[in-house]
Amino acid sequence: MAASRIAVAGASGLIGSALVRSLADDGHEVARLVRRPPESPDEVRWDPERGEVDTDALAGCEAVVNLAGAGIADRPWTRERKAVLRDSRVRGTDALARAAATLEPRPRVFLNGSAIGYYGDTGDLAVDEGAPAGEGFLASLCVDWEAAAAPAAEAGIRTAYARTGLVVSKAGGAWGRLFPIFRSGLGGRLGSGRQYWSFVSLHDEVAALRHLLDHDDLSGPFNITAPEPLTNREITAAMGRVMGKPTVLAVPAPVLRALLGEVSREVVGSVRVLPTRLLEAGFHFSYPGIEEAILAALREG
Repeated sequence: MAASRIAVAGASGLIGSALVRSLADDGHEVARLVRRPPESPDEVRWDPERGEVDTDALAGCEAVVNLAGAGIADRPWTRERKAVLRDSRVRGTDALARAAATLEPRPRVFLNGSAIGYYGDTGDLAVDEGAPAGEGFLASLCVDWEAAAAPAAEAGIRTAYARTGLVVSKAGGAWGRLFPIFRSGLGGRLGSGRQYWSFVSLHDEVAALRHLLDHDDLSGPFNITAPEPLTNREITAAMGRVMGKPTVLAVPAPVLRALLGEVSREVVGSVRVLPTRLLEAGFHFSYPGIEEAILAALREG
């Protein structure tokens, strides 16, 4: 994509901030959506819960990227927390998609965040974008999250959904909490350790989003995960090797359930996901293996 104006919601998050840096480094003008009054020319006011977007400030955007949403595993899934998770994604996506549909000229692409939680617990079965949605809260949330982008697609805007896996980064997300634990020598498998974790390096996550932005023939769902998902036991061993620490400890599933409640299902659940459509679209992973991804994370600035 030639240098252009790109709007990004969720620009302060782990993935969003890395994407903004990547776009800016390549000469793109980034309009960051913020919930407070704008403090600089590159900020655009929006209120996702109330469905309000300053469409005048979005004028001229060739692409709209929506990565906004409250942290999935930040706290237990109480009824109130589930409402926050849903509203921050579904209402925000609907508001931004409707805003994009009113722009003249319309953006070339609407790139919406999603997650591999779409597939639910797949056990040992490897699934790709052709698999149906799974069961459970996170799966239903992802279905509604993607469906909320319909106004953009109906307006003729190319619409893609980035079903992201576990991002390997020391800067945040689930892995951001793992690194200090393993560095202290207290790392170990979670539950049985047989559950599959579909991971992706932060570098490859951003590169994949850029790939989806740049190619006008790509729409629909894309799994952003490394080509070979591994079990939690295998990933635990890799973390220990790279960091030179023992990994003999383990956290039993009942303890995880006591600590995390319903969120523990996502920790001990198995999601074995393949990035079939991304590979078919010619994307090349720079860090396809777990040890490569961990080393890349340790080199992050």
